Amino acid sequence: MDGKRIYDDGCGIAHAMNLIGERWAILIIRELLLGPKRFTDLRSGLPGIGPNMLSQRLRDLEAADVLRRAALPQPAGSRVYELTAWGAELKEILAALGQWGNRTPVIKPSGRVSADSLMLGLRTGFRPAGDQSTTATFEIGLGEDRYIVTVADARIQVERGIAPAPDTVLHTDTDTFKAIMSGEEKLSMALQAGQATAAGDLQALERLLACAGPAPSPADTPSSSSRDEPAQATSSG
Repeated sequence: MDGKRIYDDGCGIAHAMNLIGERWAILIIRELLLGPKRFTDLRSGLPGIGPNMLSQRLRDLEAADVLRRAALPQPAGSRVYELTAWGAELKEILAALGQWGNRTPVIKPSGRVSADSLMLGLRTGFRPAGDQSTTATFEIGLGEDRYIVTVADARIQVERGIAPAPDTVLHTDTDTFKAIMSGEEKLSMALQAGQATAAGDLQALERLLACAGPAPSPADTPSSSSRDEPAQATSSG
């Protein structure tokens, strides 16, 4: 923390801001919530950050024990960054912050959204409706990124990876998925236009997307949702 301006305040909130309040720090954490990433993967998810700034923020967060460096198992063996167990506790905190930001009555969110951010939004916005007692597994591909989404007993789990035997597979791009999630475009229209491809149980996919639609406005009472406990980084937004 040497050389950084900090709040001279003993409050826990002020201390948290000393640790993760620098520009880009929270977004770097967001990109690691679903699992570890290489330096180049982080730059891809955060195109607005320069390599020097990213390196500095990674050093800061490592010094604060929020993240650590690791190596993926062979044969990949890539050097990656992952959240520590303590850093992973930020998952629910950032989910709540994202919900609060999306419900702003003043300036609506705009700009590019990363694949991890969209999938974290799917998890955060999940509001079970009707009979959600059955289990369904989805593989969602956004560009080159792949995610496994599991819904069981009105709970949702999202992780990065390829599902071994999904009930439904959806492939699209981040812009199209963002439009579907926000309600600006229907899944059926995206499929007809060739902006997305899907196979398997499309009705289950429609139900999933309907349960993770646009967040309620500030005038509405926020719905409570059940989610899995934050997973240890193994990779998130």
